[in-house]
Amino acid sequence: MIPPSNFESGSLPVPNGESTWGRESQQEVSALCSFAAKALLALFDRTKMLFSQRITLREGGFRREVASPRRTVVALLGLKCLSDSGQRQPFDLASIENAVFQDKSWIEGVGDLGVLIRFAAEYNPDRLASLADHFDLATALNSFPDGREARTAALSCFLAGISHAKLSSPDSLPDLTDMAVDTYRLLQENQGPGGIFADAGLLGLLQQPFSNRFGTIADQMHAVYALTTFARAFGIEEPLADALNCANTIRALQGDKGQWWFLYDKRSSQIVNRYPVRSICQNGMAPMALLALAEATGQNFDDAICTGLSWVAGANELAVDLRDWQHGVIWDSIEPRSRITNFCDSALNLIHCSRKSPDENLRVRFEARPDHFGWLLYALTGFQGKAAPAKAASAG
Repeated sequence: MIPPSNFESGSLPVPNGESTWGRESQQEVSALCSFAAKALLALFDRTKMLFSQRITLREGGFRREVASPRRTVVALLGLKCLSDSGQRQPFDLASIENAVFQDKSWIEGVGDLGVLIRFAAEYNPDRLASLADHFDLATALNSFPDGREARTAALSCFLAGISHAKLSSPDSLPDLTDMAVDTYRLLQENQGPGGIFADAGLLGLLQQPFSNRFGTIADQMHAVYALTTFARAFGIEEPLADALNCANTIRALQGDKGQWWFLYDKRSSQIVNRYPVRSICQNGMAPMALLALAEATGQNFDDAICTGLSWVAGANELAVDLRDWQHGVIWDSIEPRSRITNFCDSALNLIHCSRKSPDENLRVRFEARPDHFGWLLYALTGFQGKAAPAKAASAG
């Protein structure tokens, strides 16, 4: 067990009727980024120089799981972004980077590969050539199972990685234009007319009949970011229309307290399951995707972003601040207490007989993951310089 750390309360206010996330946003978000960087200390395995898959709070303190190179790369993306902004962070980033690249056996899919390419493209382009030597990027979609199954999140991470490589170092990799276009077409096939992406294509795989119909909020946000970056890198506008179609649908379905709900139906473009509502989407993936899309299109998503941030800070169903000052982490999610409750809600939503989970059926999930803090830092470090005052949800 790892004993809980003492982390004193900082300057971030819990939203109430008078103060909102939109006001003085740069100072508030800067404090949140500092919080996230310190939270990663509890997840760091110094013997392996990698971050753990997750930590879970138990009676005696934190239980830390095995190291995760994939989630370490996401954490590095955020920490590098924070460091480049001039803010302090408590890690030897070069040593962590070396640990990630030393053994590439953890790369088991195009999603893993895409995240690593993205990191190299943005922060160490010299490593791109070695990745091209180690992997046959031109055949990656057929070589890895998540590529063959057309998994939306995996395709999105791969497309984002290729696009970042094109933007930063177009001569470091062989011409991957055809591969990027093929990946984009697979993503298009996963998107419904209302904008929602299914979790996967899975053509002919009858044992997974729901994956080509339903998609999580993570699928949506990864896809929006990938399409936006692809459009910028290759100078085409068509993907931006797909990204806006998804983003506007998801924003219209956002909860009245800023919740980015969990599961969506590609056919009806409606919510299938509201919970769990996860902090990684509220202040990580959603800001990352929507800020990139806003920059590319000029469409403003500040209200949706800020209400999502306020949800984590206490303006949620349970009126609980998920930023735990005592333990120095942001908790994973608010979820149903019972799987049966969650299943019943999903079934009712499928037959268009929706009900909201009563607050007494909900609880906080006391886990924390390094990729949450990585995406938060990556998204919100940039947000500090762009954020304009915006109206956010109150905690009442």
